[in-house]
Amino acid sequence: MKAVRTLETAASIGWNGTSLRAMLEANEEAFARTGRYAGVEALELKEREPILYEKIFSKLRGALVTARATAMNISASPIVKEIGELCFSVYTPEGDSIALSTGIIVHVHTMSDAIKYMIREDFENNPGIADGDIFINNDPHIGDVHNADVQTLVPIFHDDAIIGWAGGVTHEIDIGALTPGSVPVGPTSRFEDGIDVPALKCGANDTLFRDHELRCAKATRAPTFWKLDEKARIAGNHLIRRAVLELVEEIGLDTYKKAIREIIEEGRRSFLQRIKELTVPGRYRSTAFSTYGFSGEERLPAHARIDCIAHMPLEMTIERDGMLGLSMEGADKWGYHSMNCTPSGMQGAVWVVLSQLVVPNDKVNDGAYYGTRQYYPLGSWANPGDPSVSTGIAWLFLIPSFTSLVKHLSRAFQARGYLEDVIAPYGVTGNVFQGGGLDQYGAQSATTNFEFGCAGTGAGFCRDGLDFAAAVWNPEGDMGEVEIWETVEPFLYLGRRVKPNTAGPGKFRGGAGIESLKMAWNTPHYELQNINSGKAFENSGLWGGYPNATGYRKNLKRNNLAEVVAARKPYPVRDGDTAASEIDRCLTAELVQYDDHTVTLPHAFGERDLYLSVQNGGKGLGDPLERDPRSVAEDVATGFLSERFAKTTYGVVLTRANDDVDVDMEATAAERASMRATRRAEARPVSEWRKAQRERVLRGDMIEPVRRMYRSAMELSTAFADEFRAFHELPDDYTL
Repeated sequence: MKAVRTLETAASIGWNGTSLRAMLEANEEAFARTGRYAGVEALELKEREPILYEKIFSKLRGALVTARATAMNISASPIVKEIGELCFSVYTPEGDSIALSTGIIVHVHTMSDAIKYMIREDFENNPGIADGDIFINNDPHIGDVHNADVQTLVPIFHDDAIIGWAGGVTHEIDIGALTPGSVPVGPTSRFEDGIDVPALKCGANDTLFRDHELRCAKATRAPTFWKLDEKARIAGNHLIRRAVLELVEEIGLDTYKKAIREIIEEGRRSFLQRIKELTVPGRYRSTAFSTYGFSGEERLPAHARIDCIAHMPLEMTIERDGMLGLSMEGADKWGYHSMNCTPSGMQGAVWVVLSQLVVPNDKVNDGAYYGTRQYYPLGSWANPGDPSVSTGIAWLFLIPSFTSLVKHLSRAFQARGYLEDVIAPYGVTGNVFQGGGLDQYGAQSATTNFEFGCAGTGAGFCRDGLDFAAAVWNPEGDMGEVEIWETVEPFLYLGRRVKPNTAGPGKFRGGAGIESLKMAWNTPHYELQNINSGKAFENSGLWGGYPNATGYRKNLKRNNLAEVVAARKPYPVRDGDTAASEIDRCLTAELVQYDDHTVTLPHAFGERDLYLSVQNGGKGLGDPLERDPRSVAEDVATGFLSERFAKTTYGVVLTRANDDVDVDMEATAAERASMRATRRAEARPVSEWRKAQRERVLRGDMIEPVRRMYRSAMELSTAFADEFRAFHELPDDYTL
């Protein structure tokens, strides 16, 4: 035994001859005992040599941003090169993030989870961690959001001891899932989610293993994009490794070790201080929902063919010391679909919100993670606890679930007086154009068009939301050039325009979405799939602001576009106002899929078939009857709002002189007075509403998806069941 221990000690790669697992356990014990990262008591280096301290951080962050910019020029995937769906980070030996590049900041902590998984599973001894090794992970149950986010991790050694890790992640265009694309809608288990690389060693001596390259090439419908993305991640990580080693040579190893501990502890303290500055302590509560309708999908197994509503309650607590708590007590159970999430994915979504609203600066790292407490009920869609559960399109639940976090923080900002930081919930990104088949070059291919990265943002306290500007998961949103997408997809854009009526109404409206009308071109067959919100609003706006419009589906098969073009008649470039559809005015078709189902499991599209992609707007803030009538007129004049909604939603009476839109202020004042009178006449006390709702609940008067949602949540959470019964004054034995 003594000989074995001697060998183990000799093989250890941690500091001072210890193992990585021992270092991780020591860090965790120190935090549990002191409440400070690694037990750091004083920021000695920062206080003693502040310029050197900031120089160290700046050099690390600069290396990360440089690595990202370089990687974007290596990748050929439009998702990476055009949209910027990648990021890089540098970590401590134990896997805590020190600094993060720009880009998809969701991965502040997901790669930390992956590194810590490898440490706890004793990768140090088997398969071994050595200088020049390369590791890859895309398993959300280990540390990720979904399989499409592929991570490459490279250890950084100095004198035979590990001093950190470099990590990079890119979103792949296809992952070889059951259905083509990168966010598959059809899977009902993990075994259909696509290529699975769960924290594997995939290279040594700075070279990828040949068997890994061959396996991946056969596992995706877009092997060229996969290969170049992997080269991009490796190149970025090697740039980071070189920058770290050069920094160590410049400042000394001991100073570097001290600095990285202090940077993370400073991040924790700064986060707590920021919360105390911006918010008011207390308990904030809200609920969001997400719908999916699979009952009519014959290609799914029988147990997955149901229509459901996901329950997404979120409680945020802020303590006097700035500690932020998040709980999803009351979430319903996971399901046989691909929208389930893991705790690592949930934490990723938390950070895309917090890094934009609370710490929108370059000092984002795992220090802030140590300033939060998060609870996701085991067995729920947010924490299935079953490695066989599919998470292929986890964002479809993640995005609406954290609209409540935006509401909570905005209410807290308003209470503290930081009105300029208030924002209504963002638009949920859906209706992703993705699919696969034979492309215009006759090759097997797949695509995921990321123009859905430009949704509308929520309205501010004193301004409208930004139109088709960003996605919550990537604040640097870009829709990409039409011409670039047309080079990788056998579809031609007939048009890309602002989508009217998508913005959530309010005193200040949300940002608007866009619509793209696309035509299948030069392909014998190509399957498309998508999903979007269509049956219910996922959340409301703020302080009387309305939610954004729900989505809809519109596909035209075997249409007369060729005849229309041959006759030199107008052809559609958009759908526009659904009540005066440009598509319907110009074309006819043998098959028209036009409904609020918003689910298209892989469906074949042939030559000249049309596909409409509609992106959502953000939510409004404040009473729509308080909106400046001139702003309503401007929205009508510029195509953001249909004229009929000016009166029915905003109470604004418009006049027209030629093409000029103006406001009849006197008629508008009268119309708004009438609408307010109607509100008062139809209003009733909350006590009466609760009584009526109680009778409805006792009768079981609810549609089956709602009944299933509440029954599932009550079965999973005793606390939620007790609160549900208490709120409606139900018998103790009441069940659904």
